[in-house]
Amino acid sequence: MAGSAGLALCGQTLVVRGGSRFLATSTASSDDNSLFVYDCNTAEKKSQENKGEDGPPFVPGSGAILASTFSESGRYFALTDDSKRLILFRTKPWQCLSVRAVVRRCTALTFTASEEKILVADKSGDVYSFSVSEPHGCGRLELGHLSMLLDVAVSPDDSFILTADRDEKIRVSWAAAPHSIESFCLGHTEFVSRIFVVPGHPELLLSSSGDGTLRLWEYRSGHQLYCCHLASLQEPAEPCSQKRLAASRIAFWRREGCVALLCDCTPVVYIFQLDALGQQLRYRQRLSFQHRVWDVAFEEARGLWALQDSLEAPLVLCRPVDGQWQSVPESAVVQTVSGVLRGHWAMLAGCAGADAGFSGLYKATFDNMTSYLQKKEERLQQQREKRQRRQSPPPGPNGQTKGTRPGPAAWSC
Repeated sequence: MAGSAGLALCGQTLVVRGGSRFLATSTASSDDNSLFVYDCNTAEKKSQENKGEDGPPFVPGSGAILASTFSESGRYFALTDDSKRLILFRTKPWQCLSVRAVVRRCTALTFTASEEKILVADKSGDVYSFSVSEPHGCGRLELGHLSMLLDVAVSPDDSFILTADRDEKIRVSWAAAPHSIESFCLGHTEFVSRIFVVPGHPELLLSSSGDGTLRLWEYRSGHQLYCCHLASLQEPAEPCSQKRLAASRIAFWRREGCVALLCDCTPVVYIFQLDALGQQLRYRQRLSFQHRVWDVAFEEARGLWALQDSLEAPLVLCRPVDGQWQSVPESAVVQTVSGVLRGHWAMLAGCAGADAGFSGLYKATFDNMTSYLQKKEERLQQQREKRQRRQSPPPGPNGQTKGTRPGPAAWSC
């Protein structure tokens, strides 16, 4: 998902990223002092200075941000870019604490619940941990997969590391001994794009996949509790789309127990209600937007923020009204934050109209049997023709069949 636009919210701090830059602002204040803008390309010099330290050297790149996240308290913010760097920030006030090199380009990252470590998953299938209290310390290999990792999460008590890979698997590993696997959550038929441990319900896990499903798990046992096929949620009047649905974001609103699911490269967000006692999800509504939605995130005090591909209306705020979600019209906070974003729209310009990153993760399938049967039939036909030629030799120079003796009439004078 290199260079993709993203949205993150923690408390009243809102972060929008695009290309090599991100901006952070407050949804509670229009004061310019609350705005922080950072360009990863400015971190290049610092990384080169650290080149002589232990660990992998700095690798030049475009600086495009690949993944980013807040810590649970919002005190820290971290990102990785395509120059193979992990950059850590303190948020109050905003300050860059460290720039560290990683072994390979990363696909996802998360803080542990204690905020002592950052777990970074990469495209080769490895998870490395980096210390927060020692911001210049090198990474430590925690676990590995044989397949590309697409997401990583931790249990609320930091006992388990959960990883999702391209080979349809969700693995639950003990954090203290990652080689010890507690369970696998198996059932997806395509790559697992996102996993999310439900806040307030530490035993439950949500997952999405390129197979177009949203699933609910009891992850310690690997037991699937619920599965929803997103194709079944299409409007009756809507033509059946051949586009495969892969969720790019799962967001949760603790206040109402709502789950928002955004599919890659679409202007639609699906809203579900979590029934924790019944161990299932109840489909509530499909939110449609005028433009393609890049990302969504919940703000506990206000509702669902959506970042969309539109200079005129880059941010939309939605709230439930009489049981139905709808956009908030002419909101002062939306106008203020959207105005800040329009002033820095250049960082999102490269994301406009760009294809999403999940389309290349589907595994190609080949009908080898048809080709095999066709070639087999051609070989059999060639063998039949050879047998026919042997059984019926061609005529000789006098019109006689080759290999036959002339009759008595041919010897008479």
